[in-house]
Amino acid sequence: MKILEPTKEEIQIASTAATLYLLNILLLPFAAFVLLLVLYQKQRHNVSTLVQCHLIQAMRASICAGFMLILVSAGILLFGDWQHVGTWMILILYVLCVHSVFILFGVFALTKALSGKLYFYPLIGRSASQGGEIA
Repeated sequence: MKILEPTKEEIQIASTAATLYLLNILLLPFAAFVLLLVLYQKQRHNVSTLVQCHLIQAMRASICAGFMLILVSAGILLFGDWQHVGTWMILILYVLCVHSVFILFGVFALTKALSGKLYFYPLIGRSASQGGEIA
């Protein structure tokens, strides 16, 4: 059985999803997420595994990054003493480390999309319905 190579259009859509994810966490937090939602709505019935994988992964990672960066940061500030330097150190270290990891995984996703390969984010990428071995 011959495996079909992804078309240029499929690679373009997948890389656009990964790019919008990176824009969401780097430059245009809310605007890029809205554009990602629009792209997802337009392409949600696309039969390409590559397109579906990168769209769903970008959506999951964007939502997870938003929750982790906003809610955990708010929790650190809420339960920490605003006047204590340790609270601010923990907050800055947390945001820098977590944000950097999300950027790194986004770059991995973009390179995989540009090469026409599937990418699943660690910990949040695969659901029970996707199954299969980890690539």
